[in-house]
Amino acid sequence: MIPVRITSALVDPALLDLPWSTPLEQWPADQLVALPQGISRHVVRFVRLAGTVYAVKETAERVAEREYDLLRALERIDFPAVQAVAIVADRQTRDGEPLEPVLITRHLQFSLPYRALFSHTLRPETMNRLLDALAALLVRMHLTGFFWGDCSLSNTLFRRDAGAFAAYLVDAETGALHRQLSSGQRDEDLEIARVNIFGEALDLQAAGLLHESIDPEVVCEEVVQRYERLWHEITYEQQVERGERHDIERRIRRLNELGFDVAEVSMSVVDGGRYLVRPKVVDAGYHTRRLLRLTGLDAEENQARRLLNDLDTYRAESDLTDEQQAAHRWLTEVFEPVVRAVPTHLRGKLEPTELFVQIIEHRWRLSEQAGRDVGLAPAVQSFLSDILVHRPDEQAVLGVTVG
Repeated sequence: MIPVRITSALVDPALLDLPWSTPLEQWPADQLVALPQGISRHVVRFVRLAGTVYAVKETAERVAEREYDLLRALERIDFPAVQAVAIVADRQTRDGEPLEPVLITRHLQFSLPYRALFSHTLRPETMNRLLDALAALLVRMHLTGFFWGDCSLSNTLFRRDAGAFAAYLVDAETGALHRQLSSGQRDEDLEIARVNIFGEALDLQAAGLLHESIDPEVVCEEVVQRYERLWHEITYEQQVERGERHDIERRIRRLNELGFDVAEVSMSVVDGGRYLVRPKVVDAGYHTRRLLRLTGLDAEENQARRLLNDLDTYRAESDLTDEQQAAHRWLTEVFEPVVRAVPTHLRGKLEPTELFVQIIEHRWRLSEQAGRDVGLAPAVQSFLSDILVHRPDEQAVLGVTVG
């Protein structure tokens, strides 16, 4: 074995068995996992070790080290990005020729690169959900103080999120983490996003993968407009009359509904005894954190909102006043039995939280058709036999059919 140098917070010994003396583009097929991927300026391959899938990317050593450090920093603040695992450096062929180092990241389960979504002509409503997810990711990173420097569909992964999508950063090599971003830095990121997404949309249009009603110029402008609307809602200063405390509470509640936590509210007095109010939004994930605290379930934001609604309904119907007790009983009596009802061979179709959300949606549709509540157990069996069995396996290859 030709020695290599591995930098990792937790080294998986199986990494040592990979063919590091071979250029990545020449790795044998029996070492690789066939997963859809976006366009990359680097050679990227997927491997499976001990049941875990990793993405392996060849790049320059300084770039790999910088991206590794950035991804680790983003992980510490719970930012939606892929997880950095290791850097493998000092690679060389058996003839002693130097090879580029590689950055290893953990593959994000159930995630979809945008080109998998476009494997068939994408409907406009699905495109709208993608743009919403990308705009929300940009807002969240700018609130965090992260400058991306290369925002694009290719550098983003998408996961299903209760009828919407959640976006994850997958390439951070051009990024930089600051205490706070200036307006100029945010504008630069938006302009980069506009140019990159316009080019990607043109490429998709040329391949016949855009619906005829989707205009690439409109697509790139829509991302920016959606970003600006969300940024304004989160950051604008609001004038509130003295004594109108409910206006402040309503603003905070609206931000929570958008999925953002408010750490504090700054107020200053202006003429006429009115207040200028500006909430300090610290992060997205309001519903995600509440669900995690109550149940231990880790879900995307929209999934968490739907699960919490189901939990709250269960609590009301069970006449339980204690929230923690209700959450424990809902988890053991409702959520877990539904997940266990899925046969082993179908469990790669959808992740558990998305599965549950789709089942309660299916129950609602069946109940509407029947004119009465059909109950959870019949809805589960109907969903498994009529819908889930026909879905592609999203844990492995995604995006064959996109709704």
